[in-house]
Amino acid sequence: MGDVVRRMSWSGANPAEAELLLRREWLVTNGLGGYASGTIAGVPTRRYHGLLIAALPAPLGRMVMLRHLCEQLRFPDGTVVQIGGEERAENDLEMPAANYLMEFRLENGLPVWLYKVAETILETRLLLPYMQNTVHITYRVVSGAGPVRLELRPSMHFRGHEAPVNTPFQGPYTLSIRGERYEICAVPELPTLRMLFYGTRDGARSALTVDGGMVRTIFYRVEARRGYAPQDALWSPGSFSADLLPGQDATLVASTETWEIILALHTDEALAATRERLRRLLAAAHPLAQTDIAAELVLAADQCIITPAGRIKDVARAHAAGDEVCTVIAGYHWFNDWGRDTMISFEGLTLVTGRHTEAGWILRTFARYVRDGLIPNMFPEGRQEGLYHTADATLWFFHAIDRYLEVTQDRATLTLILPTLLDIVEHHLRGTHFGIHVDPHDGLLQQGQEGYQLTWMDAKVDDWVVTPRRGKAVEINALWYNALRLLAGWMREAQRDEAARHLAEHAEQARTSFNARFWYAAGGYLYDVIDGPQGEDAACRPNQVFALALRHPVLDQARWERIIAVVRQHLLTPVGLRSLAPGHPDYKPKYDGDLRARDAAYHQGTVWPWLIGPFIDAWLRVYPEDRAGARNLLTGLVPQLNEAGLGTICEIFDAEEPFTPRGCIAQAWSVAEMLRCWVKTAA
Repeated sequence: MGDVVRRMSWSGANPAEAELLLRREWLVTNGLGGYASGTIAGVPTRRYHGLLIAALPAPLGRMVMLRHLCEQLRFPDGTVVQIGGEERAENDLEMPAANYLMEFRLENGLPVWLYKVAETILETRLLLPYMQNTVHITYRVVSGAGPVRLELRPSMHFRGHEAPVNTPFQGPYTLSIRGERYEICAVPELPTLRMLFYGTRDGARSALTVDGGMVRTIFYRVEARRGYAPQDALWSPGSFSADLLPGQDATLVASTETWEIILALHTDEALAATRERLRRLLAAAHPLAQTDIAAELVLAADQCIITPAGRIKDVARAHAAGDEVCTVIAGYHWFNDWGRDTMISFEGLTLVTGRHTEAGWILRTFARYVRDGLIPNMFPEGRQEGLYHTADATLWFFHAIDRYLEVTQDRATLTLILPTLLDIVEHHLRGTHFGIHVDPHDGLLQQGQEGYQLTWMDAKVDDWVVTPRRGKAVEINALWYNALRLLAGWMREAQRDEAARHLAEHAEQARTSFNARFWYAAGGYLYDVIDGPQGEDAACRPNQVFALALRHPVLDQARWERIIAVVRQHLLTPVGLRSLAPGHPDYKPKYDGDLRARDAAYHQGTVWPWLIGPFIDAWLRVYPEDRAGARNLLTGLVPQLNEAGLGTICEIFDAEEPFTPRGCIAQAWSVAEMLRCWVKTAA
């Protein structure tokens, strides 16, 4: 099986295109929730950019440990050329990559830069060994006329990756040197950053020149645009240097792990192990997902599946049961693991990729998290306990179990969690937190509590819930009906016929009421919410697609084709579905600006690529022979693998052309649904 390579050549001939080097970002993850990320230009533009963002036990969470490297080449004639960039102040940008970069590529998801400076060609590689908070950055002189000195100045500011960049330094940073081992410490409660710098095994000389610690300020342009503090003070202990001949390399290793772990793998061994692991991932995936676009998406999916580093108690409980804690990071850079996102992306991330063991771990992990009939909405950074303010994540749990059973036939897991599923339904029938309860008069599921955002349309700014959707939401009731039908079937399989009959009766009541109440005759589509504080909400939104996209469609078949037509006309774009149809008073064509402006547009027109998945499910339910038409719905997302987050799919897009990518550069359900449907629509 060959390497999966995404290549971006760069000539620098058109200076106007230099902005692409700032807009396109790379991401490498470590399976713990930690990561490294930046722009192709090497210029940090976000507070989340860094070469080592370590995932640490609670209460620390993810922390920026190694922010930036100032990279220079010094030639025998005294010429000094900087290849890495930064922005010292607004509009004071240094981006030498625009002059020297020949090529950027992803090799099996790992970034590689190729620079040409005079006659010297330099290659830079970066990797994070799996399940370690360690980064290896290797510089190799590929060709040139003679020796060149590589000089690297590391800069850091230990802080939570969500913390404002103007967070003050905690204590003076101190550097300890023990032979070739370097340790940088701040206050005792923060981790130690350990570093090694070594030349090639052929004997290249390497050294650290200590200058007493230098503080400099850099500017993050994306943070400024998003309304956050943009100025960051970074501390540096000095500069590493190595004299390299053609064919020689030098590597900087930075880590929060113990020296024993750091020294266990030389960079060559770490790279070989990483390549072998990724090769096995591709080999395990669905046969239609092992090459080309799908193979890239398999690697992108791997970035989202993690063992959370911080939840030590949960790990202990899982190990006692012979399991591992496994979950999904909803998106990089700023999302944590979310229950809803995990369940929606479950099939694409774990089943299409052949990661059935991890799939079982995820389901059993979340079954242990159920409280009062709900799974957690999300786990805040650095905390052990989840927050449960969600009306749909628990219902998506049933959907994920159904997909898992179809692929794995793992009835042992079903038997284990069946009592939990029954408990979930009973809590919904009699009522649980946040106003989530079944209305006994019509069997429909109602939800809503003042000040809470409980559906996937969950934008909130301070006390303002942008789309509260309190009442009986269309997709919540489609999911509720689907869950009841699924559980009734599993109970019949367990020969518990009375319980199955009871569940089926609730399902039939919900289906009858749904079709009587949700049809908006004047528009020829489904209400988004009924029985809300202001009555019925006739906004044309994509949530109605779930009424025919799930395993058990709640909507009468006679209306399926009409829903497809309405969604296609008003909501479908080349990169996903709009969250609100144009023409509505609340419609926003663009997602940009500060937090309030962005969240006002988040679900008011903004395009969500993950919604193309359920739309394709609905399309194939209505037109089961039209796989080609369904595949065509995905083609607009293919070029996006070369935009925003390279090799992955971002969170959202503007609602109108040119459909600019926005939000997180790598979103779990965007990747998962494109991968799932790419395989599903294969000829």
